[in-house]
Amino acid sequence: MMNDPRKFFILYARFGEGHWQAASALQQSFAKLGIAEIKLVDLLEESHPVLNGVSRFVYHKSYSVLPQAYGWVYQRTKTMKPDSLFASWLHSFGVPALLKMVEAERPDAIIHTFPTLACPQVMHKMRRKIPMFNVITDFDLHLRWVHPEIDKYYVATDDMHRQLCELGVEQRRVAATGIPIRPEFQSLSAETRPPVGKPTVLFMASVGMSPVSVAGLCRSLTARCGVRVVLICGRNQALRQALEVQFEGNPHVTVLGYVERMQDWMAAASCIVTKPGGLTLSEAIAAGLPIFLYRPVPGQEYNNARYLENKGAAVICRSIGQLTNAIAERFENSRLREQMLQAVRSLRKPNASDTIALDIVQQLNIMEDVPVMKRRTACEQVIP
Repeated sequence: MMNDPRKFFILYARFGEGHWQAASALQQSFAKLGIAEIKLVDLLEESHPVLNGVSRFVYHKSYSVLPQAYGWVYQRTKTMKPDSLFASWLHSFGVPALLKMVEAERPDAIIHTFPTLACPQVMHKMRRKIPMFNVITDFDLHLRWVHPEIDKYYVATDDMHRQLCELGVEQRRVAATGIPIRPEFQSLSAETRPPVGKPTVLFMASVGMSPVSVAGLCRSLTARCGVRVVLICGRNQALRQALEVQFEGNPHVTVLGYVERMQDWMAAASCIVTKPGGLTLSEAIAAGLPIFLYRPVPGQEYNNARYLENKGAAVICRSIGQLTNAIAERFENSRLREQMLQAVRSLRKPNASDTIALDIVQQLNIMEDVPVMKRRTACEQVIP
């Protein structure tokens, strides 16, 4: 394939790994289309490193300290208008830094996987149109993502597509593509999962439980259901060490730290216990896994969880006992399990990253063939 000389910026943030993972997946998809000059920009880190560090610290602490406060702020700002004083102030962060980068590098498009929408203010300062695309990385719509200057939105679900259209966004400017995930997850599904000796519960052990609670749940599951439990502790070394002590010599429980090839463990799993981040949920859906969510924190994660539970693809659990029973019931009752699997399959949006990248390129090709004043009306939707 011939190289495409155009240059794109993808703006993300490190509030969790999901926004960066989505940006990275898109970078790989653009590369397959011959666009090698993709710049990933953590705009808050570039423009306000101290504030960004403090904000990330507070965000991560909100999971264990005053999570209700974060949820209250999220819900209170969920319906903010793009022309409100608060939205204008929020989107002003990073404007000088982005203006400097845009003037120096002249990108052909800017893509957001996090709603740091400084670009509209940059455009007005430069008096130049820059095509902008929003890739929304949750199953819940916060109006921080919405701005009249955005050329097209790529969303997780058909419901969010309808929601944006009901807000007045033209249908051609919204595509329900799914959330972009790493390409290695795209080939996973319940149909392609290899057989295993016994059912396996994949447990992301950083869901907010203490080591004692995790150990109790694992013992309940292995005793009641005869399952194997794989505990993923991520970079939490203290948690991993505590659980290794708990399960030393236990053949039914495997304790792991940070895992590079998560797709291999999802391929071998029968279900997953996890936090309801948009990317993790999308990976689990791609893998065809029933999803169990333990005490999701208020904010976008609780709203993600509630959406998937309403669709029948996930179960929200408030206690260890409830989580044990919910998982056990799906292993003991084949009808319940099949209903959940059907709900998961109904939410799958295969090849989201490639689809979005191709559509953005096609949108830009259309824009380049049309005079500036007519670009918005000519930017017809490529994806149904």
